[in-house]
Amino acid sequence: MANGSEGQRRRWAYIGSFTEAGGPGLTVAEVDAVTGALTPVHATDAVVNPSYLALSPGGDVLYAVSETDEGAVAAFSLADPARPALLGPPVPVRGDGPTHLATAGPWLLTANYGSGSVSALPVRVGGAPGAPSAVFPHQGSGPVADRQAAPHAHAVAPDPTGRWLLATDLGTDSVWIYGTDPVTGAPGPHGETRLRPGSGPRHLVFHPRGDRAYVLNELEPTVTVCRWDGATGTLEPLSETRVVPAGAEGPTYPSAPVVSADGRFLWAANRGHDSVATLSLDPSGDELVLLGTVGCGGHWPRDLTAGPDGRVLYAANERSGDVTWFTVDPDTGIPERTGSAAIAAASCVVFA
Repeated sequence: MANGSEGQRRRWAYIGSFTEAGGPGLTVAEVDAVTGALTPVHATDAVVNPSYLALSPGGDVLYAVSETDEGAVAAFSLADPARPALLGPPVPVRGDGPTHLATAGPWLLTANYGSGSVSALPVRVGGAPGAPSAVFPHQGSGPVADRQAAPHAHAVAPDPTGRWLLATDLGTDSVWIYGTDPVTGAPGPHGETRLRPGSGPRHLVFHPRGDRAYVLNELEPTVTVCRWDGATGTLEPLSETRVVPAGAEGPTYPSAPVVSADGRFLWAANRGHDSVATLSLDPSGDELVLLGTVGCGGHWPRDLTAGPDGRVLYAANERSGDVTWFTVDPDTGIPERTGSAAIAAASCVVFA
């Protein structure tokens, strides 16, 4: 945890939501340095359905998808962190229903669920994105007929080396790997790693050590442990572990994983089961054990995020319209609900 003058610096949370479901759009909340509590102070509906957000590497620009059939991204200046200012109109991504985005050097990448593609947009001076320079369509399908008739790219994440980008595709049961040009940073296709048919990969996170990736699946309530080789851009599935107890009632659709900074725990949000799961990690990062679940504090946790110092978790509960926070026991890893803020159709939380 920060101390001294840094510990007194004001911290901000940015919360995305679905405006077409009654959400306020982009909400700014101040973060209590002691408790982690969120106090909303501002909101703007300048972008339709800003369902996922990401910060620029320097932390001075906030990017948002516009999750619509047309698909777009927008950039906000954080010169005044309490009042984000739109840097021009949203830019079409040439893909349908973007659900996730990430920065990679001078590029902004979006995962387009509806069209099953990844778009690469150059970032201009000042932080605004330009028109896509490339769109990479995925190919394939899966055995779950109503969800996997076509590709559905759901998330895109840079690896710890900065040389690769990994895109999870729910429709193809695979992770698509993109390399980056060493000079321009421009992404290009490199390979595809198949996971178990019908699992429906949604999001992934890396172990702090950088040699393991954890893929949270949506169509099965499991997380897949993978070995990651950042030298060759190779992903190897090793095992799967459930993120809800055996015999849990009703369908469960996991949404977002978080790994602790010390690599001892993995948390996962579960929609339907409406819980946050805690799993322990062994020193190798290969063995996961489900320690238990706690209620998410609402309904349909679409996102799960760790706060700036890692001791508080935040669940964006889309259907109950709130963000709930949990203080994590540093020894057991088990989160305890400590508060919430009403944010209609909440879908994502990031911190600056």
